[in-house]
Amino acid sequence: MHIISLPYHRNDSHLGLVNRTVVTHFILLGIPNTDGLQTILFVVFLAFYLCTLLGNLLILTAILGDCRLHTPMYFFLCNLSVLDLGIASIIIPKLLANLCGQSRVISLGGCMSQVFFYQFLGWTEGLLCTVMAFDRYVAICHPLRYLIIMNWRVCAILAAGTWVTSSFHATILTSLTFTLPYCGPNVVDHYFCDIFPVTKLACADTYVIETVGFYNNGLVPMTCFLLILMSYVRIVYSILKMNSAEGRRKAASTCASHLTVATLFFGPCILIYMQPRLNKVVATALQISADVVAPLLNPVIYTLRNKDVKRALRKLRGGLTTAR
Repeated sequence: MHIISLPYHRNDSHLGLVNRTVVTHFILLGIPNTDGLQTILFVVFLAFYLCTLLGNLLILTAILGDCRLHTPMYFFLCNLSVLDLGIASIIIPKLLANLCGQSRVISLGGCMSQVFFYQFLGWTEGLLCTVMAFDRYVAICHPLRYLIIMNWRVCAILAAGTWVTSSFHATILTSLTFTLPYCGPNVVDHYFCDIFPVTKLACADTYVIETVGFYNNGLVPMTCFLLILMSYVRIVYSILKMNSAEGRRKAASTCASHLTVATLFFGPCILIYMQPRLNKVVATALQISADVVAPLLNPVIYTLRNKDVKRALRKLRGGLTTAR
């Protein structure tokens, strides 16, 4: 472990030199209980990552290339795809390097970057899911006023609001995490740098960061999820009142996709951050489902039962075939 000894002066009647250690890097232990499985896991996670990149890039390209999909719902879906690409890209490449034995070491700056961007992108996705639930509520419960309420100015403000709010959240948590002193132990018992695994190494009281983390990453997401569920109670009531069977089917299909994505995101998040003493194996499994599996499943979930996206993808494929 690289440690720097810094001399500093004590505030008393005489001056003295005291050694103060500063951690310059951390070592990521990786996924627990996987000895001998590194090659298999490397192949699996690499496949997940490549499919995540392909799926979300296809969704983005299809939506941007089809003017019929230039609506508020697909605008927010584009934001979701960008977030999924970001979350997967800050976690999986380092995990792959760890699994193939290249390096378990991550610099202090790299660790700070992982904490910041994971919190930033994760919180943005949570707020965006809440905004998407509001969009579906307005579309189904107030269809005649939908384009008036969800005009492009409102959509831009809502989307920008999720990104800006999350940047403040990530800055606060990252600052609280790395202003703590780290005096020597630098082995992070996790496969990436996250708040609780890192702060366990601090040689100071972590009550403030644990409390802020509990509220910001536990109670706030739970509140967002409850708001989503409340909106869907009202949505289901409106769907049941529809006279058209086709309208009911289409509305239910779209809402089911969004509710599934929200559950995949909020479920692990609430469990992990509201119970920081959760069993390590269970917590890791939940974290992998949120960080690796969900970004891959989100484009699949929105595509499988969505005729508009399927049509746009067929159009994209036809254009590529013609270009050849």
